[in-house]
Formats: sequence, structure tokens, C-alpha cells
Amino acid sequence: MNYKSSDEDTLRSALLQNSNFPVSHLLFTNIYLFCVWVIFITPFDNKTNMERYKEIIQQLIQFRNERDWEQFHDSKNLALALSIEAAELNELFLWKKGEEVEKVDPDKLREELADVLAYAFLLAEKHKLNIFDILQEKIKKNNAKYPVHKAKGTAKKYNEL
Repeated sequence: MNYKSSDEDTLRSALLQNSNFPVSHLLFTNIYLFCVWVIFITPFDNKTNMERYKEIIQQLIQFRNERDWEQFHDSKNLALALSIEAAELNELFLWKKGEEVEKVDPDKLREELADVLAYAFLLAEKHKLNIFDILQEKIKKNNAKYPVHKAKGTAKKYNEL
């Protein structure tokens, strides 16, 4: 993957400059970029990313099972929990403007992102979805929907390009 740290900054800047762009889109773009960074970029000690991912899934399942919470973790409830946690993540940015947006409490940001990722990972695991595969598929689809020559520098949705 030809990832440059400036790519993320460029995308954020473009999104922030468009005042009509909903904050929730920016948040989910940040979550998406974070997931891509975690999965494809970040080395985890001497373990492969897949080994680390499997460890995290096992820890989440062990935590859930020790509390007998699997009974509550059907697809609907996991999706609702994910949405609620994403809303709590959004709340960190609520009513903030300009540079304030980038100055949220990093501990709260980590906490809320962890909640979002935990429910996303559990939902993917429940449906036997490989997060690497589904993210790569989504990147390919987005490349087709948002070709650089049409989408560069604009926050317009694919059907408005």
C-alpha cells in the first residue's frame, strides 16, 4: 500500500474546509482511516497483524463469555451498540470548530474508538467476515466510486461528482 502520512492530513483538510460536510462523515472517515492504519500500516511487535487481530478477538470473546453476555450479542444489538458508541465518539467533537476539533482529549478519543472497534470486530467475527478482506473490498469500491480525477479536493458524494 502506498500510504503517505500527508494523505490523511489532505483528506481531513478538504473535509474541514467544506462547511456543508456533516461532522458525522468526517468522524466515519477518521474511523475508516484509523482502521486502515491499524490493519495495514502499524507493526505489532514481532507478530503479524492477523495474529494480533486474532488475539484481540479472543480477548473480546473471553471478556464477553466470562460475563455471559453472548446472549445479548445478536447482530442487531451489536450494530446498535456500534452506532451508539460511534455517537459517543461524535459527541467528543460536538460544537467544536476549527483547531478545537483536533484538540479533543486523547484519552477519551482512545476510549470511544476502542468501543467502536470492539463492537465492529465482534460483529464481523459473528458473521465470519475477514476484516482485511472487507476493508480491501471497500477500498476498491471507493476507488471506483471516487476516481481521483473527479473526487480530488471535493467532499461531494460519488453521485454528485
